[in-house]
Amino acid sequence: QSCLSRQQLLATIRQMQQLLKGQETRFSEGLRAVRSRLSTIHASLAKATPEPPAASCPALQAPADGRKFGTKYLVDHEVHFTCDPGFQLLGSSTRICQANGSWTGQEPHCAEISECSSSPCQNGGTCLEGLNHFKCLCPPHWTGTTCQYQAQTAPPAWSVTDDPAFSRQPRCAQIAQTQQCSCDPGFHMSGTASNGICQDLNECEVYQQEGGPRLCAHACVNIPGSFRCSCPAGYVLLGDGKSCEDIDECSLSQDNCTSGSTCINTGGGFQCVTPQCPPAAGNVSYVKTSPFQCERNPCPMESRSCHQAPKTISFHYLPLPSKLQTPAPLFRMATAAAPGRPGPDSLRFGIAGGNNRGHFVVQRSDRHTGELLLVQSLQGPRTIHVDVDMAEYLDRVFQTKHLSKITLFVSAYEF
Repeated sequence: QSCLSRQQLLATIRQMQQLLKGQETRFSEGLRAVRSRLSTIHASLAKATPEPPAASCPALQAPADGRKFGTKYLVDHEVHFTCDPGFQLLGSSTRICQANGSWTGQEPHCAEISECSSSPCQNGGTCLEGLNHFKCLCPPHWTGTTCQYQAQTAPPAWSVTDDPAFSRQPRCAQIAQTQQCSCDPGFHMSGTASNGICQDLNECEVYQQEGGPRLCAHACVNIPGSFRCSCPAGYVLLGDGKSCEDIDECSLSQDNCTSGSTCINTGGGFQCVTPQCPPAAGNVSYVKTSPFQCERNPCPMESRSCHQAPKTISFHYLPLPSKLQTPAPLFRMATAAAPGRPGPDSLRFGIAGGNNRGHFVVQRSDRHTGELLLVQSLQGPRTIHVDVDMAEYLDRVFQTKHLSKITLFVSAYEF
């Protein structure tokens, strides 16, 4: 009896297994049918409504003898153009991609300019035009590439013939009936073998003529048997004996700035600055919130001109060496949302004013940051002003803008 019931149990289990297998097959077929139907619907919908292509503008090229900054050609993106030294930009220096797929402004071109047209020679110097360069013929008592230095401030041209320290008797010895004479290091034999004298070797002149290594960062001074380097006023000679380092008069309290002004260290000196907020005009007025920042007072609701004026004005002072290699990032502007308030979804950066604007461009470095780039080298000594503004937009609607007033103190030297 137990054997029979066991057979029945096994048969029942087999029936159950067959039933489950049939159910599983039907379920898989149903899934395949549903998946196939979904694919058909998706394909027909995709054909009916193709995805709109991202709105963009045609690619722009750098002008001949110039450069282009910016590689994105989507709506609201900016591309900047500059010309190489010796050329001036004709057309638009900045072009913005519009929603209709066209660029604002005119196509830029670089036209050759006369190097002497900007009157680079100072203190009565005469400018001579060369190929991509100029030369200044300086009047008496002036020297330098643009006649910018008084001749007496140039390193002295030592005369080795008149000073007895620059010539000495040779050391001689009798060797096998002949007299052998030699000089100390830094001296060379001058005159006949019987009547020779050791004359100082002017290392400063020798290395300059032979195009050898630059002995000194600034000025080379010949001394008997050797040379030494000197630095201009406001710099100190470093331990390597050739490099010059700026003296920070501000941190060493060597400045004479009054209590109301701030000392800014510059190459070879210092500047005392007292930033001032712009005077009130109409509904727009500012209050100083820190030594280097002004904030706009609240605007009347109906005053559009007040809302368009910068919400903050900040002052920045940067020392630069002369002839800095370009392109060089100088300054960054960024935005940060206040807690609990939505930040801007787009920013626009631009150069709002200053002298020598053609030396700079502003480009976006990421979604919330823009940076000011020096794209044409500046020769010092000179002071350059450039204003950069940052406008905030939310859903393409102007919210507010911030102005950074930047002053560059360009040193007379390249270190």
